[in-house]
Amino acid sequence: MSVTFPPELIIAFLLAMVRASSWIVVAPPFNNRMIPAQVKAGVAAALALSVAPELSHHVSANLDTASLIGAMVVQVAVGLTLGFLANMLLSALQTAGSFIDLFGGFTIAHAYDPMSNASSTMFGRVYQLLMVTLLFALDGHLLMVRGFMSSFDAVGATGLQMGSLQDVLMRDFGTFFIASIEIAAPLLGALFLSEVVLGLLTRAAPQLNVMALGFPLKILLTISLVTLALPLLPDAVSRMLHEAITAGAGAFR
Repeated sequence: MSVTFPPELIIAFLLAMVRASSWIVVAPPFNNRMIPAQVKAGVAAALALSVAPELSHHVSANLDTASLIGAMVVQVAVGLTLGFLANMLLSALQTAGSFIDLFGGFTIAHAYDPMSNASSTMFGRVYQLLMVTLLFALDGHLLMVRGFMSSFDAVGATGLQMGSLQDVLMRDFGTFFIASIEIAAPLLGALFLSEVVLGLLTRAAPQLNVMALGFPLKILLTISLVTLALPLLPDAVSRMLHEAITAGAGAFR
């Protein structure tokens, strides 16, 4: 017994596999280095297999080499763009943690992060781990996959219309920066007030050693404020997740 597959189905599967692989390499939480490469390849193949039958209706089996390479380039561009938009918006939490490290005096303690192959500050790393955890807890990874699957309805196998990609990128960069400030703003305000109180205390009692008193106080205050602000993070992750899905839908029309 022999099993034959239509050429259109095979080409559609390969093109969808290229797009899914490009997206998984960049988009959180799938871009984490803790996930083995074999698992990422399996997820990409599963996503491609689910859309290949529908995508095969829009693929011609008579594609020459140049057209096939061009179609693969299109898929790579779409996958990387969607992944970059999601990664940029969801990184707002890590940036907010970096702001807290900056105002709280934790920027001295840089640590090497083997998962991202870069050095990160303490609360920046903590917020990044919380973002990944909340994505899975809120079923955000399923929403990410659903948004990615809908991209095949907007951009087929060979055609590419960038739409208002430049406007989307500029708007999302502003959203990313504003969201980072909003997430960290309550803690930054409290840390600023602590600096003012220490300054007034220095003027009132110059004999006090502000350097010896200030650092332990700021460390204790920062840890306490971060603990109190943890219940606000699920709403922030949910908001940025929907922003990422909306950005992916608006990038290609």
